[in-house]
Amino acid sequence: MSSKNIIYRSNGKLLLTAEYAVLDGTKALAIPTAYGQSLKIEKNESNVISWKSFNEQDTIWYQDRFTIAQGEIKNKSGYTNDISQRLIQIFEAIKTLNPDFLTKNIGFNITTHQDFNRLWGLGTSSTLINNMANWGNVDAFTLLAKTFGGSGYDIACAQNNCPITFQLQDGKPPIVDTVNFEPEFKQHLYFVYLNQKQNSRDGISTYKQLGKINTETINTISSITEKMICSTSLLEFEKLIETHESIVSSLVQQKVIKQRLFKDFKGAIKSLGAWGGDFVLATSQDDPTPYFNSKGLDTIIPYDEMILKHTPLH
Repeated sequence: MSSKNIIYRSNGKLLLTAEYAVLDGTKALAIPTAYGQSLKIEKNESNVISWKSFNEQDTIWYQDRFTIAQGEIKNKSGYTNDISQRLIQIFEAIKTLNPDFLTKNIGFNITTHQDFNRLWGLGTSSTLINNMANWGNVDAFTLLAKTFGGSGYDIACAQNNCPITFQLQDGKPPIVDTVNFEPEFKQHLYFVYLNQKQNSRDGISTYKQLGKINTETINTISSITEKMICSTSLLEFEKLIETHESIVSSLVQQKVIKQRLFKDFKGAIKSLGAWGGDFVLATSQDDPTPYFNSKGLDTIIPYDEMILKHTPLH
């Protein structure tokens, strides 16, 4: 490292289409968020990695110390927890991809800062993986596969500053294309947090066990993705949402979120990511905050505040 301090930053993510189905090669629309996470690396004079993670309120929510000896990373205190074990796994995975990583017994003070509530599901893990991959000079998609797993759309969002389409290919790198998704009706789009964190790995497991996806469904959802990008009216966009919800409902054998929780809502509601938690996308002619407040939900973020600001493509 040529400078004393290095800071990496990665964008958070939201998957707007093809939840679950993205794993089977469906074309998905995803957006990087204005929220993200940084990783600051500073050399120290020991062979110890001192790690501190700060939340959006600038409060430490996790810290630990690790020793580096002959290139092996160990928990210094001997006390293990899930997060420390996961970090060791990430360190070890980077070393398998880049054997020169952490070989000089130089220590580091590492701090991470995220500017969103980590319960929101905006990519606490993916932003960390992308930042760590940048530090370790390894491919972030490969590092993800060796650690958390998943489709990798979240890594693509971490690396791009405008909306993307994402599509997996058998045995090849995913197809990631930047797209000009700038809805004329974006002032009528809102993201609502459901006050419950959803474990996406559990949702994916259920989806795979049901095994209801087929080529026709993949093509249909991919087509909805394309139509959403090009949609010019809120009414058309809402119809696409409703069709998409109906299809995924049959794939995961769950009722759509609007039918379960928001039957009387005057607009469309779409689950994002693993069904039943994290954020939903709501469309509304008027500010829907009072409605969702009445349901006990107090995190309602307008579309323009959530997405990463970018220069539209031409």
